[in-house]
Amino acid sequence: MTSDHSQGSLAFTRIMAAIESGEYAPGDRLREIDVADRLSLSRTPVREALRRLEAENIIEHRPRVGAVIRTLGHSEVVELYEMRRVLERTAAEMAAKHAAPAEIDAMADLNAQLSATDGDGPRAAAINQRFHHAITLAARNRFLLDAMRAMTNALLLLRPTTLADADRIATVARQHDAILTGIRAGDAAAAGEAAAAHLDTSLRYRLGVMRG
Repeated sequence: MTSDHSQGSLAFTRIMAAIESGEYAPGDRLREIDVADRLSLSRTPVREALRRLEAENIIEHRPRVGAVIRTLGHSEVVELYEMRRVLERTAAEMAAKHAAPAEIDAMADLNAQLSATDGDGPRAAAINQRFHHAITLAARNRFLLDAMRAMTNALLLLRPTTLADADRIATVARQHDAILTGIRAGDAAAAGEAAAAHLDTSLRYRLGVMRG
């Protein structure tokens, strides 16, 4: 028999997947009974999942409204990208020291797949996430991996994806190539600088999208 705790974890995973797919969006209300019906789960694990989502700052409780998926303002987006810049730079530097050739080849393959998405935003976003996760895994640091996992959850609040056109995807792929060049050469400084430059560009683009 499945425990309430594992059911709660399942509910959390399913809600996060629904946010990632766009089924739930920032600003949407999450009524316990509606979520339970949609996920075909009882209300107890859904309640547990909503508590966890609140603890991880994915949702917030508003008076007379209830649980709502958070919408990030300008300052929060800047703060998020500042922290992401630190973590991504560290991941790239450590990957340059520890990544196996097969891991680097896998990253290059993911970047080639990204280049071939031809403006397919959702697919490009999914591949982009896998690329950055591959770098983090190659860094060989479990604490960095935990920090990046929390960061990835927060990034789900940044909808829609900025990888919505071919020119933007081409820019990201070129910057990924620069990161990979540093990692393949074992040059931690070059890999880190390329990662930081990549995040600076991403923040500028994100803020442009927010301005409309």
